[in-house]
Amino acid sequence: MNTRYNDVTAVTTRREGSLWRAIGHLEGPQTIGRGPLFWGLVSLAIVAAAIYPLFADAWTVGNAAYFMVWTFMAMGLGVVWGYAGALSFGQTAFFGLAGYAYGVLTINIGTAYGFTIAAILLSILLAGLFALLIGYFMFYGRIRGVFIGIVTLSVTLVLETFMAQTAGPQWRIGEARLNGFNGMSGMPPLTIPWPGGDLALFPGRGFYYVLLGLVVACYLGLRMLLNARFGNVLVAIRENPHRAEMLGYDIRLYQTLAFGLGGALAGLSGALYTAWGQYITPSSMGLTAAALPIVWVAVGGRRDITATLLGTILVLAGFQSLTIYGSQYALVVMGSLLLLTVLAAPEGLIVAAMTGARSLWRRARR
Repeated sequence: MNTRYNDVTAVTTRREGSLWRAIGHLEGPQTIGRGPLFWGLVSLAIVAAAIYPLFADAWTVGNAAYFMVWTFMAMGLGVVWGYAGALSFGQTAFFGLAGYAYGVLTINIGTAYGFTIAAILLSILLAGLFALLIGYFMFYGRIRGVFIGIVTLSVTLVLETFMAQTAGPQWRIGEARLNGFNGMSGMPPLTIPWPGGDLALFPGRGFYYVLLGLVVACYLGLRMLLNARFGNVLVAIRENPHRAEMLGYDIRLYQTLAFGLGGALAGLSGALYTAWGQYITPSSMGLTAAALPIVWVAVGGRRDITATLLGTILVLAGFQSLTIYGSQYALVVMGSLLLLTVLAAPEGLIVAAMTGARSLWRRARR
């Protein structure tokens, strides 16, 4: 009996130790921000975001939810590009694949028993597996540098071209019509089983709070992952892949896993976007769509997940504000902003602002 008790105690202790180690990785060398001041600001931001829908109209809340939908794809690109060092134009391919998968599944099966949640999970799995497949052929084929961008952009454009020509009645999967360039529509919103009847989360407060919880969970999970061994190895590969390989790390495996993670996060954005708007079109995988995440991540700061998240939300808000004058002008401003970032603050404008604020804080304390 004592032996069994000691074994259970040892297992419990190990689990608690693993939990504390994971929590300890919320701070580390691969992410900016630490200490009570930083986490106090993060807590205030979360509280402000939580109470925001109470003082805003339904359209504004739905629009804020739209911004949050894209943050998962941006954070995934931050992992692939900023930490693993592989510039990818393929995030929108995984985004569109998951979006169409969600539409096909929910149109054919419906929303009973919370199936839309299962559809989102299956869509993420499909996008992640496709990304792992592409990553396997690229990294185990020793494709590097600018050629990764060429391959991923080719995959994106091939998928867009294929989906754009599926306009005929023969292009259907069960009850789901692909509809070519017009896109697929008619899929149900995200539906959650609830006592007294299923709860449909149309763009509004309910959907907003689900997205807010997912953004916070994804952000904290990525901080723990990137400050752990996995993230440290990715940074070592980014800085000097030959040295990392000589130290015994299988750099191809780590790059493939990072690419798969980025694809899964892009798939999460795609499935949630389709649930949000109840439509998906091939243009979501076009050249412009493939370039925009690069701008979000570069402007914020590709080598820090916090900067990536903040930069994406700010740039999206600015982009939408400019579209009232015409989308072409908004794109010109986005291109100019990217050029300014590359020339003046290569690490990202948000990172530069954080670094400057930290320097001022230290001077003030001295």
